[in-house]
Amino acid sequence: MDYTSFTLDITDHIATITLCNPQKANALGEDFWTEFAQVFDHITEDPDVRVAVVASLGKHFTSGIDLGYLQATMPPADVDPARAMDKLRRHVKFLQAPFVAMDKCRVPVLAAVQGGCFGAGVDLVSACDIRYAAADAFFIIQEINIGLVADLGTMQRMPRQIPDGLMRELAYTGRKYLADEALKTGYVTHVAADHDALMSHVMAIAARIAKQSPLAISGSKEMLNHTRDNSVDAGLDYIAAWNAGMLSVQDVRKGAVAALSKTPAEFDDLL
Repeated sequence: MDYTSFTLDITDHIATITLCNPQKANALGEDFWTEFAQVFDHITEDPDVRVAVVASLGKHFTSGIDLGYLQATMPPADVDPARAMDKLRRHVKFLQAPFVAMDKCRVPVLAAVQGGCFGAGVDLVSACDIRYAAADAFFIIQEINIGLVADLGTMQRMPRQIPDGLMRELAYTGRKYLADEALKTGYVTHVAADHDALMSHVMAIAARIAKQSPLAISGSKEMLNHTRDNSVDAGLDYIAAWNAGMLSVQDVRKGAVAALSKTPAEFDDLL
């Protein structure tokens, strides 16, 4: 399937989604919101994909939601306020859906961020499993700077990824959160010298993930997301039930033989 707001390449079990409108700083326009949900539904169902990478072209990762599109979606002023707000609530849920699809995607999703990552871009990368940055990267919760409360996932996911006081400072001030600070405080896992070095590092990590048992990787993501949202006891019960029903003796045997012989294992794709 062809997309207009990004490109999709699937090679060696790695799906690379690349935002491709650098002329507008990869602003997230109307097509993005439908297509991004679709691509992650596709990735979840594609047995050839074992890991996904979200990247972009140009100076900035993304300037966030296209303001022209945002303005066009606002309810008209001359209608019943309750009905207008109901329409707006449903539209916010529509905008949340692509990042929910990415969060729930059965394969890990890695973000490669260069330059500015504004507003909805922070919602996007906060929904990824792991974030990597170039040295020039920075993140801004831009919504507060235009009188909005961020509503597409930043406030729900990012507080689980950085300290509470820092989260509140970023949310209240709308200041730049630079790559080196993001590394020190755990929001990103690695900072590369430039975009080329960033992509080389991220694709190497993706390739390593793609060599693992895709069933075990999918299960690991399921467990980590469940643990994030539930108690330790609930998580222990869930993993016991999961492995009782989902553990692949075939994959464990392949992994053990590979470890003993110091050769790579070849795991079957998911169905």
